[in-house]
Amino acid sequence: MFQSFVFEEASSIITAITVITFLFLAYLGVSEIAGKHLQYSKFWNVNANSGSSSSNLLQGKMSSKLGMLILYAPACVMGFASFFMYPDGGTRFMLLKSAVTIHFFKRVLEVLFVHKYSGGMILGSVLLISSSYFMVAAVMIYIQHLTLQYTEPEIDLKSIGVLIFLVGISGNFYHHYLLSKLRGSKEKGYKIPQGGLFSMVICPHYLFEILGFVGISFISQTSFSFCCAVGVALYLSARSNVTRKWYLSKFENFPKNVKALIPFVF
Repeated sequence: MFQSFVFEEASSIITAITVITFLFLAYLGVSEIAGKHLQYSKFWNVNANSGSSSSNLLQGKMSSKLGMLILYAPACVMGFASFFMYPDGGTRFMLLKSAVTIHFFKRVLEVLFVHKYSGGMILGSVLLISSSYFMVAAVMIYIQHLTLQYTEPEIDLKSIGVLIFLVGISGNFYHHYLLSKLRGSKEKGYKIPQGGLFSMVICPHYLFEILGFVGISFISQTSFSFCCAVGVALYLSARSNVTRKWYLSKFENFPKNVKALIPFVF
């Protein structure tokens, strides 16, 4: 049944890359639950260690704004470059390149013009996340290029994928905008988010980011893109869960009915 939804796998190497990528993203989610957080946002200064000189280098701090820009810029450049690297390919390939590029370009613009930052980021986490985003963007586009030689899947999901992607990216931007309005220009502290779906879940921006990746996977219809969407969902589910626990520990008046990610469920 699954074969009706996905393109034929190009090679065993692509299959291996797909499995490794999924396991890596799932590992990040397990690590979040275990308390070993990627060091950005509220958890930027956890897991500090005093190991070797190379470890100390990776524990170097940079500003959140610079760190976030480094997170998304390489994948964004890869997205724009793909239009020159692979100028042809038909409607699905054009939609996939556009969705990947729009996703990361939006994040770059949010870093520059929307978000207000406090704290910092740790170099090791910046490099890990940035290289992961770049790899996901580059490999997803390359695998889509390889599918041009194969027959289209029996069930075409790209139209509904575009719709889901647009809902995801719009909802994600809206809740990022709400978060940016929580602080004044000189404020650094955290507040309980208000508005939108924040009355129901503490991380609606993560929920819509997951929807964005689901939309991209429907546009792409490759095993790699589906595994990326599931892997991102696992990681952001874990991250939202520990974020909710953080709010519960920090704010005595945090509403207990507010879930982590999915309204009324989780």
